[in-house]
Parts: sequence; structure tokens; C-alpha cells
Amino acid sequence: MALDRPKAVVSWSSGKDAAFALLQIEREGQFDVVGLLTTVTARFGRVSMHGVRETLVEAQAAAAGLPLRKVEIPFPCPNEVYEREMARTIGELKADGVGHVVFGDLFLEDVRAYRESRLAPTGVRAVFPLWGRLTKDLAREMIGAGLEAYLVCIDPRKLPREFAGRRFDESLLRDLPAGVDPCGERGEFHTFVAGGPMFSRSIPVVPGEVVERDGFVFADLLPG
Repeated sequence: MALDRPKAVVSWSSGKDAAFALLQIEREGQFDVVGLLTTVTARFGRVSMHGVRETLVEAQAAAAGLPLRKVEIPFPCPNEVYEREMARTIGELKADGVGHVVFGDLFLEDVRAYRESRLAPTGVRAVFPLWGRLTKDLAREMIGAGLEAYLVCIDPRKLPREFAGRRFDESLLRDLPAGVDPCGERGEFHTFVAGGPMFSRSIPVVPGEVVERDGFVFADLLPG
């Protein structure tokens, strides 16, 4: 009799790297993915950092056929509060049999080390299915696979404001300024995924307001 696969959740930002990590881990079949784990800023009802509406992340989870586990944090949120709430949630997941958290990180060693160090005391292990991939190739692989994504948050110190709201496609890649990572791995931009092979259906969205807040430019997306 075949052994049960170890249970995993995917750290879910609503963006392309998390979505492609989900696709990769499901294709490999090593883990039983039992949910998505996301951080929501309670005051705004939006995914932290990306600024995506909670309702749209819920629609993503439904399209992926997976339950969504939310970690609610205040605004502003000191790092110790974030770490406390995340540790509490990881403890609850472990009690439910989850032994792995899947991340969409690509090459930032300090980010990986931080994630591994925070999980180490819990016994839950971090998994990085996209780690070390050349981002110029990975970006085109995502687009070629049919991933539909939009830039919802940009760092105006690295990208012109006009990039906010643009679709993540070949045209965007051609227009990125020199030195900007094609996947935005250094924080140049963050995305929302509205469709792709990791979903059973697309999520209709329409563009909303573009605002600048806390040094970043956010392009709001509304349910279509």
C-alpha cells in the first residue's frame, strides 16, 4: 500500500511566483497540497504588501480548489507581531498534520534563510520549488504557460509609475528598464494572478484606482 504524501501549504501572496510554485509542486506530486496561507492586513481587508482585495484572494483559492488560511495582522505591524501571529498559525497547521510550507522565492539568500530560521523551531520545513531558476527564462515560461497576471504594486524608485496595472506579458518584459529583474524578485514589482493552469477558471478583474502610499504605487483591481 502506497504511503500517504506529506501535507503542505503554499505561502500565498496572490502573485505569479506563488502561483507558479503551486503549479510546480502539484506537477511534481511529492506533496499533498492542502491549502494556501496568506497574510491579510485586517484594517484594509487586503493582502499585505500586494494590496490585493481579500475577495480576490478568496476567488483565487476557490479557483485553485484549496482552502485559504488567513493570518490577520494590524496596521502598522511590528515585525514581532507578524512573527508571533505567523508562528501561532504554523503551530495550528502542524497540529493538523502539515509538515511543509511551499514558497515562491527565486534567489534571495537572505529571504530564504529568514524563512528557514523562523520555521526551524516548529519542525515544519520550507520548500522552494522555483529556487535557482534563471528569472528571464522563468518569466517567459510563466507567460507561455498561460499565466495571466497584473502588476498591482511597484517601487517607483525602480520602475516608472506607469507600469502599475500593466499585464505581465512579453511586452512588459521588453519594456522593463535595465537592471530590473524580469520576475521582480528584488521588490521592483508585485503581481496578482487572474488566470493560469493552476486554476480551474479565470478570475475576471477590472482596473481600479492607482494610488501612491508608503512609498509604493498600488494599482487596485476590482472584481469584474
